[in-house]
Amino acid sequence: MMTTLIYDGTFEGLLTAVFEIYEHKLGLVKLHQSKELEGALFGNTIYVVTDEARANRVLKGLKLRVSSIGVQRLYAAHLAEIAGEDNTLLGFIRYAFDSQQNIEEDYGNRYVLRISELVRMVRREKHRMEAFIRFQKLKDETFYAGIEPDFNVLPLLIRHFKSRYADQKWIIYDIRRKYGIYYDLHDTQFVTFDFEAQLKAADVVTAYTNDERIYQQLWQNYFKSVNIPSRKNTKLHVRHIPKRYWKHLTEKI
Repeated sequence: MMTTLIYDGTFEGLLTAVFEIYEHKLGLVKLHQSKELEGALFGNTIYVVTDEARANRVLKGLKLRVSSIGVQRLYAAHLAEIAGEDNTLLGFIRYAFDSQQNIEEDYGNRYVLRISELVRMVRREKHRMEAFIRFQKLKDETFYAGIEPDFNVLPLLIRHFKSRYADQKWIIYDIRRKYGIYYDLHDTQFVTFDFEAQLKAADVVTAYTNDERIYQQLWQNYFKSVNIPSRKNTKLHVRHIPKRYWKHLTEKI
């Protein structure tokens, strides 16, 4: 019998779903994000509550079966955020756990092959952003860039820009996904702005010139929501973003 698992769309949530599958010895499963659901579900359905301890147990086991770069690639594929690909990620993880040898180069397997394709797409978009992002200076000397990438590559950009622009404050804001990264000369953190209905993220460019109202609103609203629960991944991604993010991402992605 098919079991449907509903999770929150985070990487931690995905790993928690894997824990549930093996905990309950589930066979046929289908994974959905809660935000994708429309209408009632029928049949055997499990709502996955993201759990850091369970996610870390799955992560620990996964790292015994694939290389660290393999885990990084899995996370990069997750950042593609393509509808329906949750089950590709799940299939890859289950294949890794159920195999007796490393499966990372088994391109005859549809999950391994698709993960490779997703990683290539995400990598191309990451390099595109690194090449074409252009900052403009705000009135307090902070540099701002608004972007609209096809994939959620913002977390992958931090290492590059933190190294290249270590001596200046900057914000890169993903207009499509409505969150950004802010570097304060020491650390980076994910942020979001509460723009008024008549003010769009793209309009922050007016703050470079004479519209003091927009500029003041930008910074007044900035501190309202520095912590973004939907972006919280705690110990899974803790390498280059303060204490919550990044363990699986390197310059090799």
